[in-house]
This record gives sequence, structure tokens and C-alpha cells, in this order.
Amino acid sequence: MSTTEITAKNFKDIVDQEGIVLIDWWAPWCGPCRTFGPIYEKVAGKHHGVTFGKVNTEEQQGLAAEFGIRSIPTLMIFRDQVLLFSQPGLLPENVLEELIAQTQKLDMSEVRRTIAKKEKATESGTETPAAVGEARN
Repeated sequence: MSTTEITAKNFKDIVDQEGIVLIDWWAPWCGPCRTFGPIYEKVAGKHHGVTFGKVNTEEQQGLAAEFGIRSIPTLMIFRDQVLLFSQPGLLPENVLEELIAQTQKLDMSEVRRTIAKKEKATESGTETPAAVGEARN
């Protein structure tokens, strides 16, 4: 499977789909992005049930700003509309493969219960908002 170009116009449609969505935030001038690109493409070719998207931060500056992208490449992983992972930096192929395997193994009902519990605790003032973010990463 090849990668999908993600723009501000199609971002929501792609992320809102069921299943696993990986997003590579990159730019053409970025050396580490040029190194990670072939790795990302190779792994995308092995996982036909997973959506692999790419956001060119030069062309999609507003989208990058909306998601607080300050360093590229940055990889995000969503599953069933839930952001599970967001990390800047170049990843080797074996680490990317392991992240996909871990994402596939997750019990999303349990993930949603954990997020809801953390959000409820935050609303009641017994937990900081930062802890909610930790449940999603």
C-alpha cells in the first residue's frame, strides 16, 4: 500500500475512519525526513489494513500549527479516532513495526475507559490535564 497525502481538507475524513492511521509529518528540506521516508514507505507496503498518511508541513502550515508540530519528522498513530502516539524523531523500521504491532493488540474499549476515567478525574480536579495526555501517548 502506498501512502496518502493528507491536507487540511481531508485530514478529518482520514483520521475519523475506523482502524489504524499513521501520520508522518515531514518537509522536503528536512534531512531526517528524507531518511525516514523510505522506511515509512517500506512499512506501508507491508500493512494493507493500515492507513499511512503524510502531511507536508511546508504546504500544510496551518494544520501543523493546529497539532503543535514543532519538530519533524513527527509520527502520530490513531486507532478508531483516538490519538495513541505522537513523537518527533526518526524511527528505525523495527521500532515502527513494533509500534504498529502494539497498536493492533490494544483493547480499544479499555483504552476508551481509561481516557474517560482520566477525563472525569480531571474535571473533578483530582488529576492534572497533563495526565490525560499521558493516557493517549
